[in-house]
Amino acid sequence: MSRHDRSASRSTRFMNRLYARLARRQSSVTGFVSQPEPRTIGSFARGRQLVAGNLLFAGYLVESPTTGLWEVEAPDVAFDAERNGFTWLDDLASVGDLPAREKAQKWLWGWIKAHGKGSGVGWSPDLTGRRVIRWINHALFLLRGQDKAASEAFFRSLSQQTWFLSHRWQGASPGLPRFEALTGLIYAGLALEGREELADPAIKALAHECEQQIDDLGGLPTRNPEELLEVFTLLTWAAAALHEAGRTVPHAHTEAIERIAPTLRTLRHSDGSLARFHGGGRGLEGWLDHALAASHVAGNHADGLAMGYARLSAGRSSVIVDASVPPLGAASNNGHASTLAFELSSGRRPFIVNCGSGEAFGVEWRRAGRATPSHSTLCIEGHSSSRLKPPQKGSGHEALTESPDNVPVELSEVDSGFRFQGGHNGFDRHFGLTHARSLELSFDGRSLSGEDMLLALEDASKRKFDRAMDALSLKGVGFDIRLHLHPEVDAALDLGGTAVSMALRSGEIWVFRHDGNCELKLEPSVYLEKNRLKPRATKQIILSGRAMQYATRVRWTLSKAQETAIAVRDLTRDDPEIPD
Repeated sequence: MSRHDRSASRSTRFMNRLYARLARRQSSVTGFVSQPEPRTIGSFARGRQLVAGNLLFAGYLVESPTTGLWEVEAPDVAFDAERNGFTWLDDLASVGDLPAREKAQKWLWGWIKAHGKGSGVGWSPDLTGRRVIRWINHALFLLRGQDKAASEAFFRSLSQQTWFLSHRWQGASPGLPRFEALTGLIYAGLALEGREELADPAIKALAHECEQQIDDLGGLPTRNPEELLEVFTLLTWAAAALHEAGRTVPHAHTEAIERIAPTLRTLRHSDGSLARFHGGGRGLEGWLDHALAASHVAGNHADGLAMGYARLSAGRSSVIVDASVPPLGAASNNGHASTLAFELSSGRRPFIVNCGSGEAFGVEWRRAGRATPSHSTLCIEGHSSSRLKPPQKGSGHEALTESPDNVPVELSEVDSGFRFQGGHNGFDRHFGLTHARSLELSFDGRSLSGEDMLLALEDASKRKFDRAMDALSLKGVGFDIRLHLHPEVDAALDLGGTAVSMALRSGEIWVFRHDGNCELKLEPSVYLEKNRLKPRATKQIILSGRAMQYATRVRWTLSKAQETAIAVRDLTRDDPEIPD
């Protein structure tokens, strides 16, 4: 982080604190004009854990069965931010019984007592917007059985937070944080008595952000699929609240929803989850389908690439490929070196995956999750296709540098199926090599054929390759093709080391084979999920070889060998609970 950036960050925090304290002087409201229908989706299982006193936020578990939420010392700033955002209220509301309501009431009025006067990390525009939406959504759940004094404190705090949002939403970073702040302000302006005048500027500002942040193809600069889903959800909530209040939704707002929906459908695997790229997760179960249904946008996929991703889909299989340059500039702070990596799902089962974001497990896991070896693609001599610039003092975020700037892609239909062809020059700087990848999914979805090539195309690239060979004593430039498996895939290396057999929980058996020019290994890997206490152990297939010439080619196949009756039942039955 530069001196200018640190100064700007300090200034933002100071202004947030100042306006949070000024908010105490604002007059209160007495009730709602109208209240939007609750649209947030919580987790019943997490709600039960919260009722039991198991506080799992940002990858940290704190057991606190008797004390209030705000008496617990936060182990990390991310833990503190997550509890201040009140998304846990969705989980408690999904349980909905008396103990859950009492817990929610205790924690909400506990926040008013501890932080309602303007203290704490929760007084940032994005967290305030996130919190206000939940308070309004679940007001009936929260206010039931409360006396007049508690009700007055609730509306007084909501009024103060709304005033804060009206003055500080511009302090939120462009992208998801600003969308959260503005949606919260619109919700509050439409719902609270005497605050209608605050809604109009927020409605116009949200439409402007739609024009600035959502590109013509329905994507975000960060290229994070889960973040795109969060923005899409906020936009559909705001549109629904406007409709219910008899207001017109701005054209730019509506157009943004219509652009995003086809992109999200392209990023949706056959199991209903999102592709996990550039810091995004799979999304809560049912969240994506619910958001798409609520948008009322016709069910079609994007033509060609969607936010830089390519999709192949046939039978019960879906393949999603990172087929564009990584995010650039500030948007790259959470970006991954994943160019040409892919994920594969079969039916309702994730199969080939990327390791995911290590954000919840500390700096080292975060950095490891962003590197090319943590993705299902090719890497050279352990190098990433984009370099992670080490953070300067005072910053935990590394930007991507030396990223591929040329990623040609072609999608086509061939005699046997659907084909993706792409390449990138991320390894040219150090090794003079271009990585080209071809993926072909059969029409029945039962076979995925891959071809990875390393090519020194231009004279300058050939000279770089020669220098790399000299540095390696002419032993060849080492490369690995990695395919990371989901933790629920059981894999075994066949005798002789020529194939890997993989069994999915659905009963499907898949086999990986290659053309014999590389060493095949099955090694440990990890699967990183933000709602887990620790990384999940899994395995990865590794094809290792050495590039000795200006052109090196490796062919491999993933094919379905067997499908038992379990797979048929898998189409119609819910998944059993899978223990950690």
